Amino acid sequence: MNKETILIVDDEKEIRDLVEIYLRNEGYQTLIAGTGLEAMKLIEEQKIDLIILDVMMPVVNGIDACIHIREKHNIPIIMLSAKVEDIDKILGLSVGADDYLTKPFNPLELIARVKAQLRRFTKLNTSYNNGKYLEEEGLKLDLETGKVYKNEVEVGLTPTELSILRLLWSNKGIVFKIETIYERVWEQEYFENNNTVMVHIRKLREKIEDNPRTPQYIFTVWGVGYKFGE
Repeated sequence: MNKETILIVDDEKEIRDLVEIYLRNEGYQTLIAGTGLEAMKLIEEQKIDLIILDVMMPVVNGIDACIHIREKHNIPIIMLSAKVEDIDKILGLSVGADDYLTKPFNPLELIARVKAQLRRFTKLNTSYNNGKYLEEEGLKLDLETGKVYKNEVEVGLTPTELSILRLLWSNKGIVFKIETIYERVWEQEYFENNNTVMVHIRKLREKIEDNPRTPQYIFTVWGVGYKFGE
């Protein structure tokens, strides 16, 4: 029986009810919010392990809600949207979402993504227990807490950004194909023209590099992928 609590945020009751049924059938506990404002209030009052967040909502939309949530919390966020254009997906991932699913979606695919995000987040938080650090010219990753510091100032990374950084840094100098990064971090099969990794790498660079255009930590190996360190 799963004990994780999932917050479902969508202004369409039919979607909320459908997602809740599938999650409860898998043993998850659920909380419901019909607006971004309700969601932000619940997050401050309840222990929540993952958020399923619709983009198109009145008053406070999913993008603004995600930005607000990321100011304080690193809870995994899966965004839902009826918009299918790449720019909408890039925007959602850029503001801190860990995954993105377009409507209409297969509920079983959503459940698979929920499980993958929770697995990765749990693994990420339980693996930092050896009290060591990774350090590189002003950048430090605390392997006990999973916190990242740039020039001794903590950098707020999302769970996905942290997973990518740890994967690359722990294998310093090794070039990872985009497909490999996606499959290792998201625990899903890579599909063609998926720009998810690129968006997260860009956001990660903006947070840890002095100049993202001339990185000193995460390097692009053109035509192959990415690596940490030269």
